[in-house]
Amino acid sequence: MSDIALPVTRPRNRSILRAAVTLIAVALLYEALARSGWFAAALLPTLPRIWSALIGSLADGSMIRHALYTMYRVMLGFGLAIAVGLPLGILMARFRPVENFFLPLVSALMPIPSFALVPLFMLWFGIGNLTTILIVFYAATFPMVFNTWSGVRAVNPLWLRAASAMGANERRLFWKVIIPGALPFVITGMRQAFLRAWIAVVGAEMIAASDWGLGWVIFDAKEFLNADLMLASLIVIGAIGFLTERLVFGSLERATVLRWGMMRATKG
Repeated sequence: MSDIALPVTRPRNRSILRAAVTLIAVALLYEALARSGWFAAALLPTLPRIWSALIGSLADGSMIRHALYTMYRVMLGFGLAIAVGLPLGILMARFRPVENFFLPLVSALMPIPSFALVPLFMLWFGIGNLTTILIVFYAATFPMVFNTWSGVRAVNPLWLRAASAMGANERRLFWKVIIPGALPFVITGMRQAFLRAWIAVVGAEMIAASDWGLGWVIFDAKEFLNADLMLASLIVIGAIGFLTERLVFGSLERATVLRWGMMRATKG
């Protein structure tokens, strides 16, 4: 039993060790810069001050509540992006008229930064959750559409011909060959969509949110030169993004495309 566990455990331990070394090195470099006197202490607080602000905001529950508001907006907008982007990408790849209609639209809208639309959405929908969620939806939809479309089109034609020769009908061909074949692209699209959603929600909360959210915390703390709380909020944002990447998308990838042998796991 231990012989089976060793090949899995050792690379994971090496990965954790390398990540810890990197984070410690960056933390030491930051602390040295904060204590160098090159910046005012109020603008570049030391790590103990940031840690104190983080623990204090977690202890009184305010940081947790802000994080929950942000996650609610992200997950709702991200879920809507998957619900729209995934089927639209499949339809674009499978039907030429759908592709001809939507591809120019996707290509034109995708480069527009979601943050540039915040003032316009505020005029249309006001300040609050709706504007923020729609900004997240806009930001996350296009990576989902584009990667799904690319993935379905990239399915090996030999697989399709082989499955057809073995008597697979259109329905089985779609669920057993096309979807599994496109899944590496779909998971990549989900990762990119979540990343863009996370960036969009923080930016939108700085302007369009009323009272709660991690972006609002950063913007509000800036008004009072509260850099330690701003940096504490950034730590929370980074931690949530890291955990989501590892626990959600990483687990999904390991359970599907890595398990099926369609992708190689990154070393260490």
